[in-house]
Amino acid sequence: MLLKYEFDRMSALRHMGRVAGVARGVIEIDGLSDRARIGDHLILRRATGPDITGEVLRVDPNRVHMLPGSTPDGVSLGDTVILEPVAAFAPGMHWLGRVVDPFGQPLDGKPLIAGKAECNLMRAPPPAVARKPMGERLETGLAVLNTMLPVVRGQRVGLFAGSGVGKSTLLATLARAMQADAVVVALVGERGREINDFVETALGPEGMKRSVVVAATSDQSALARRRCAWSAMSVAEYLRDQGLNVLFLADSITRFAEAHREIAVATGESPSLRGYPPSVTPLIANLCERAGPGPADQGDITAVFSVLVAGSDMDEPVADILRGVLDGHIILSRDIAERGRFPAIDLSRSVSRSLPGAATEEQNQMIADARKLVGTYEQSEVMIKAGLYAEGADPLLDQAVRVHDELDAFFGKQESGSIEDSFNHLSLILRRAGSGLPR
Repeated sequence: MLLKYEFDRMSALRHMGRVAGVARGVIEIDGLSDRARIGDHLILRRATGPDITGEVLRVDPNRVHMLPGSTPDGVSLGDTVILEPVAAFAPGMHWLGRVVDPFGQPLDGKPLIAGKAECNLMRAPPPAVARKPMGERLETGLAVLNTMLPVVRGQRVGLFAGSGVGKSTLLATLARAMQADAVVVALVGERGREINDFVETALGPEGMKRSVVVAATSDQSALARRRCAWSAMSVAEYLRDQGLNVLFLADSITRFAEAHREIAVATGESPSLRGYPPSVTPLIANLCERAGPGPADQGDITAVFSVLVAGSDMDEPVADILRGVLDGHIILSRDIAERGRFPAIDLSRSVSRSLPGAATEEQNQMIADARKLVGTYEQSEVMIKAGLYAEGADPLLDQAVRVHDELDAFFGKQESGSIEDSFNHLSLILRRAGSGLPR
């Protein structure tokens, strides 16, 4: 059946046009307006030099506008352009364990057959009133997320980090260890060498068995990079519709927004939102809304969206948009990473909106006590390191200093046990802090 579906979609016809102009990095083409669709592939054959591939950006009554995948050097009027309609994107259960590009083509060197039904890459989120509430707490493989920052089934979390502070490593840990039936990873605008490293080293053979990786490298066109996030979400939705509980990991929404900015500016939209076009807000919100709890007869999509924040600026547009639509945010700190604790989660600035409902009364009290100790130590850290701290002046600070190293090590611990085991470990540390934390 799958092969028949592939044969039915084949065509012996190839439609051709001619270059009519080049302006602001966009190539104008005559002769394809009645055939081309937004997102279709185009192959421009230059008189000298290799072909240029690109995609349809805009269709006018008389001309098609092409966004090239490389600089249009050497393009001349009258060059031939061949239209290659995009193949239908149709995932299937047999995609688990595979690495594909945003168009459903394999990147791992092995043949891949499309599924039985084409997906709508711009599918609307499930109706709000038809969705289930968020589900039970999930084991994450990390002590700090098992206890202080719980993730529940169907929750959508933002991971905010600068470069080089362990964002990709944390995502890989979640992909391997987090409780889920299947994992979908969107690598948007990633460096080519890092895709293979993520698949072979970070995920490994065991992690790949339940995963689908959708990747678009940084050298691909902006249309392909933007499509990567939509394609990966479509795979997650397909798996959710089969009744699976899916973990969706996106790295990163910042590069998704940057790709959209490049496209929007090329079509004439003004970058008025601190360098981003206004359309980036509904674009990001729509992608996030497609994740979350599914309808009653389907599975759920638990999502982690990563954001690159330059200089820890949490007020930059992409970070600000995501904080408003997600169910929690995890912030990675460069200072914590530089002293060698991974994951470098800044507990004081991170929050999970699944609390207090995701924990028992006793667990919520432990979380509150641990946060109080961490906050007290951080407020006096400069004084402690300067040698001005004198034991006995502040009982709460004494308790915080007593267990700081243990708590710090606990927050960097990878857990192979259950959530209950993580809380038992945290309880032992809090008891060593001393009796009776002030309420």
